Amino acid sequence: MRGLRLALAWLTVLPVRVDGVDERTGGRAVSLAPLVGAALGGFAAASLWALLALGSPALLAGLVTTAALALVTRGMHIDGLADTVDGLGCYGSAERALSVMRDGSTGPFAVMAVVLVVGIQATGLAHAATSGQWGVVVLACAVGRAAFQLCCGKNVPAARPDGMGALVAGSQSRGTTAVWWGVLLLAGGAATWRTWWVGAAAVLLTGCALWLLREHAHRRFGGITGDVLGASSELGTTLVLALCTLGPSQ
Repeated sequence: MRGLRLALAWLTVLPVRVDGVDERTGGRAVSLAPLVGAALGGFAAASLWALLALGSPALLAGLVTTAALALVTRGMHIDGLADTVDGLGCYGSAERALSVMRDGSTGPFAVMAVVLVVGIQATGLAHAATSGQWGVVVLACAVGRAAFQLCCGKNVPAARPDGMGALVAGSQSRGTTAVWWGVLLLAGGAATWRTWWVGAAAVLLTGCALWLLREHAHRRFGGITGDVLGASSELGTTLVLALCTLGPSQ
């Protein structure tokens, strides 16, 4: 339960307090992150449904829901996305890239990345709502949080000796990650059940893209950071929503 409470404290604005956080508790929180993601997806689906019921245009409902998701996660993942893109976009050593990520200012690469992610997520949410694919909304948020497990695999160190990355790096076994992603693969097929291959392919391709991001971050920064975790979450959610718009209409 400490792991679940910590996952809720890290990934939502819920006033959950966990004292004495250690590496073991952090690893359990990462293992349970997809459950929190599914709950956030349920919140997003309910928000979309309510806005459409009130007569909101689908795209506006998607934009408002994207903003609501950022609010209930304290904007940490969006911030991590911006910092990671700035770090990947700069020249120089790993130390310089990490310094850029710590700086807090937002460069043009980061601005473009955030605009694209927000726009694609809003469009994907609108498509899911108008086509009745509510399961895709839940799936996308769950996959976004399952991205943490890929980033925290056994062979990936932390880029810094402190911070969230140092607490959870290398904490996830291959077995746990395989089980979760197997479940998500089946959930992808169920979310687009009339064209099950669309959802399954979306999960599979997203997993591959997240693995590439992890490996690139490992080479560029020397490991993962909390910002890389946030960026992977946003990338995972965005890709699932985008890819599920490409199949035949349900």
